[in-house]
Amino acid sequence: MRTALGLLLSMLMFALASGQPVMNIGDRKVFTATELIAAGTDRAVADIVVAANLTEVPTFRLSPGQTLKGAGPDVTIKFAVAQDGVQLSSDNRVEDLELRADVGRRALFNDTSVERLGRLVLRNLRATGVVQLLARDKVRGGHIEVENVDVVAADARGFTERPKGYGVEVIPGAFVLWNQQIDRTVTITADLTGLSAGRAGAPVRGSGIFVSGAGDGGGRLLVHRLETGAVYSDGGIAPRTPDRISGGVFVVSGAFVDRVRNLGPVTTYGPNDMVLDNWGTVGAWTAEEKITSYGPSGIGLVNFGTVDLLQVKAPIETFGQGSRGFNVYTGTVNTAEFDRVVTHADGAVGIQISQPVGAITVHRGIETTGGTGDSLVKGVVVKLPAIALSIKPGGSARKIAVAGGLITRGAGISPLELHGKIDSLEITDGVTAAGGGFEKF
Repeated sequence: MRTALGLLLSMLMFALASGQPVMNIGDRKVFTATELIAAGTDRAVADIVVAANLTEVPTFRLSPGQTLKGAGPDVTIKFAVAQDGVQLSSDNRVEDLELRADVGRRALFNDTSVERLGRLVLRNLRATGVVQLLARDKVRGGHIEVENVDVVAADARGFTERPKGYGVEVIPGAFVLWNQQIDRTVTITADLTGLSAGRAGAPVRGSGIFVSGAGDGGGRLLVHRLETGAVYSDGGIAPRTPDRISGGVFVVSGAFVDRVRNLGPVTTYGPNDMVLDNWGTVGAWTAEEKITSYGPSGIGLVNFGTVDLLQVKAPIETFGQGSRGFNVYTGTVNTAEFDRVVTHADGAVGIQISQPVGAITVHRGIETTGGTGDSLVKGVVVKLPAIALSIKPGGSARKIAVAGGLITRGAGISPLELHGKIDSLEITDGVTAAGGGFEKF
């Protein structure tokens, strides 16, 4: 025993004297796929350090308590064709790596046969393929921490489990955190920062960032922070499909988020691609950069849940037919503040309110350029005129203040539609129907 201890101390002193990095007793450096898989099955190994770029790696599982990390800043694990990547069990950490799977496979996912996830930590990762964390089967608890995870490319359209509500189903995302347990007492907690997905002109397919509980009566997902960088997504939905949507950043029913912050631009490209969408409950949602939609019926920001404070500090701009800027069809927003809202196509309403809300402020105006056209509303395609500010029957507001005016440029399109109640309405810089056409009526 003393001989073994003396040998260990001698090795430690040699490493220190030679300037070589010192590994913990439970650390193991791996240089091949075979060594990596063997380390994952060895519960005596605490930290697996990948010291070389690996290719043709099959799916492998981390044992409970293990950490997987790169030895340097650019270490890559490339998985075999048509195989998923790293499977987490419980109390795992994965950090400082690039994980590459086929875009339609999972680069990282979890074992749902364990009862508790413990604390799962993902940090400083780049991924090709979906990052998917689910509470289902035996999983009844856990805490997820994410910091700086960038999903470069992924395609989630092949995952057929999709939440449903309001006449549509939602395609899951490149990053998915989803409590699917129907038991409301099952709670998953999370803190998610530095999430990004896709590239400008090269979006992920499906939704971008997707967090969800199991509906209003099921298992809950409690998120302290959801912070995103740049997100670019395209759901790949066929035009005029009325019952399917996706979203750039999507908070789904059963998710309760203290604070959402979009620190980078969020852009969607396809039909029925919402840019920001909330079906859950959010304390404060802040968008610091531009919100852009290019596809038909792709709304800039849509709320079906509850948001206490909403702040959009850069323009919302949409380009597709029927792509509204902001709407509330169900639920409520207590306080909302916008920089500017601009739409460019037929049927593309600027702001549309169909439920009671609190105070809405717009600092630099609402402008639409289109006429009347098709738009997707709760799973049904309807005709809408591109009104700048529309308060529908059942909609009301405590206060609406718009600086910069209401401007419509389509022929015969009114800047203001008021079928509900507004306690205080303030519009400065005019109400302008620049497209004319009212002389015909």
